[in-house]
Formats: sequence, structure tokens, C-alpha cells
Amino acid sequence: MSAAENLESKLKALQSHFTWDLDPTRSKLFCLKANLEDIGTEEGNIWLGHIYNLQGFIQYKLGSLEEARGFFSRATEAFQQVKTTDEGPWLMVNYGNLAWLHHHMGEDKKSQDFLSKVDALLKKYPSPIKEELHPKVCAEKAWTLMHFSNEQKLQAADYFQKAFRMEPDMVQWQTSRMLALVNAFKHSETGLAHDIWEDMSVARREDPENLYLAAVELKQSAKRGEQVRDEAEELTDKIILNPVSSYSGLKALLRVYREMDAFDEAIDLAEKALSKHPDSRYLKRCAAICYKWKILHSKDRRPNPRRLDRAIGLYEEVIALYPHSNLSKKLDLASIQAKSPQGLARSEQMYQELLRNVQDPADKQMLYNSYAKYLNFDRNDRNKSVEYHMKAAAIDQESFSRQNSIKVLEKIKARGRSRLDRRVNEFLELLQSRGVVEQHRL
Repeated sequence: MSAAENLESKLKALQSHFTWDLDPTRSKLFCLKANLEDIGTEEGNIWLGHIYNLQGFIQYKLGSLEEARGFFSRATEAFQQVKTTDEGPWLMVNYGNLAWLHHHMGEDKKSQDFLSKVDALLKKYPSPIKEELHPKVCAEKAWTLMHFSNEQKLQAADYFQKAFRMEPDMVQWQTSRMLALVNAFKHSETGLAHDIWEDMSVARREDPENLYLAAVELKQSAKRGEQVRDEAEELTDKIILNPVSSYSGLKALLRVYREMDAFDEAIDLAEKALSKHPDSRYLKRCAAICYKWKILHSKDRRPNPRRLDRAIGLYEEVIALYPHSNLSKKLDLASIQAKSPQGLARSEQMYQELLRNVQDPADKQMLYNSYAKYLNFDRNDRNKSVEYHMKAAAIDQESFSRQNSIKVLEKIKARGRSRLDRRVNEFLELLQSRGVVEQHRL
């Protein structure tokens, strides 16, 4: 084996973002990048090293190798600052990432240096359970996987559980396991299983200061029909004092109010938070979403013109502030525009522009599903709406959009009143033969 082949073999054996089968689309990379930026980098964030490591990998995938190097170096510093020591098992993944990056940059000597550092850490800090990953490596792998597909979120939950069993004092790992599971079952019709509910109660008792988990649990309770208004108001007083971050629990709390159909309260809370931090793009995004809920889902037949103007203005700002990850935000804006007196033409223009330009299959699926709803509810063009729901469902990409379009098509089949009945039936039978329909009924 040549020296180059030997190096490549050692690199492939590392636990690293480069070896964890992370291959998101370019569109997904930009969304991840924006989401990580919204977490915040306040002092004391125990996930800061993990955040920088994933940001470095994203920059590598986007072709920005020097930016990747910068993030990996910041990850090293963050781990050392949080742990108050220059060395420890938490650096294994980080050094593995640097070994891979230097190899891709043609700097094999530096790559070998970081490989040696990983080997030294493995010998000095062996896993407490033979043949298992070190708990610190398990936790970072879990934290990374929970930002990807539903299947990977479930894998993340398993890795967090392994890590927690080896180091049960790390209650944050148990908390993150629950968040990964809740996100994996976010669109499940049956909700959370009983054993997950029990585990969430345990996690809440062991990590009582985690307001994010508290808000997530409250949202699940509201979803089950429980009365949670008093708890929501109490939690509001605490969360509003948190630093601005997607980890603050604010967005989850806003969804609690949505579950209660308390759209005005959600808007008031988002606006209150935004008034304290008027330049925060994340809070503008939260406020825009609340206005969308009020306009699209409340029982008001005619949206308040001032609310419409505020919603449209916020979405226009948010789209500009998230220039590389704004498809869902553009779709929200198009759906809101359609509710304004002269907005249908503008909505149609926006949709047609997106239909011409969107290329990523997952993005097309989201677009087709949104356009199908617009055609049905705002244009009363039910036949064309059905065609776009079929387009969305036909894309072989598991997502909420596909699930939603399949549900719509099944309802149409059950009613049996559409001129497209035969095509819908044949289409659903085709999906059923591929196992798609059964999968969505789970």
C-alpha cells in the first residue's frame, strides 16, 4: 500500500463529519448554514464546538475550504474554552475533521499530524465500553445527525442514549435525545408514543432549567388537547428574558399558542421579543410566521389590512436577510399575498417565477405542494391543484410536503367527485405498489 493509500485508509476509519454519510443537497446546506447561525454563540453554550464543526463541514461542502478551516479552528478553541483544558476526548471529531480537510487541501503532512493527535487521544481516553464509541464522540455524532433526515434523527436519539448511559451526569444529552425524537415524529398522525412521553417527563425533571425542552413538552401537551394556558403564560415570562437564539425556546412556545388557536397572543409575544431586539433576523422570522398563522388559519374571512401589510413587510425583510435559504419564506409570502385584495396576480407571478427557477427535487416538491394549495383555495382550480399534488407526491423524496399531498389525494379518492378520479386512483395505486402510501400511514 502506498503512503497516499495508507493515509486515505486511516482517514476513512475516523469518526468525523467526513465519514458520517452526510450528503445534503446544496439547498439543504444553505438552510443548515442559516439555522446554525441563528443558534447564537453566547458564552457558555455547550454545543458551540459542535456548531463550529458542522459549520466548517458545510463550508467544505460548499467549496469554501479556507472558511472551513477557520470554523474547525474555532471549534478547537470553543472546546478548549468550555472544557477549560487544551486536551480531551471531545477533540477527536474536530481533529478528524482537520485531518480530512488538510488532505483535501493537498497538505498531507498536516493531515498526518492530526491523525497522530486522534490516535493519541484514543489511547489516552478509551471508551468506557469496549467496541463502543467514546461517549463524547457519540454525543457529537448524535448532535450532528439530528439536523438531517428523520431517519438520521432516530439514529441521533440512539447515539444520545448510548452516550448518556455511559455518562449519566450529562443530562443535556438526554434532553437532546428527546428533542431529536420529537422532531423525528413532528408530522406523525399518531403523535408521540407512550414510552417517549415517559422519557420526556424524566428528562424534564433532570434538566428543569432547559426552557427549550419545557416549551416542546408544553406544545406536545397542547397538541393532545390538554389545557396549558397557565403554564404557557408562566413559561413566556421566563423565555422572553433569554438571549436571542433558536435554542431559547421562543419558537416552540409560539407553537404552543398556535395549538391553542391563540394567534393574537403569539403575535403579541413575537412582537414583544422583536421590540427588545429589533435587528434580530431570527425574531423577525418568528414574528412573520405568527402573522402567517393568523392570516391563513384563523376564522377571520377578511384579514385585517394592517396585519396583512405587516406580514408582507416582515416576509420581504426576512427573505432579504436569508438570501440563500428563502424558498419556504417566499412560498409563505406568496400564500399571504393571495389573501390581499389585489394580491392574486402578485402571488401567481411569484409562483411562476419559482416554477421556472427551482431545480432541487426536494425544493420542487415543497413548491408543487404549496402551489397546489394556492390553486385550490385561492384560484378555485381544483383540477390543476390535483395535478400539482400528484407532481409533489411523485418526487421520490420523503418529506412533509409529500405526505400532505398524498393525504389530499386520498381524500379526493374517498369522495369520488373529481373529474380526475381515474387518474388519482391509478396514481395512488402506483405509489401503493412502491410502498409509499403505506409508509405515510405509519
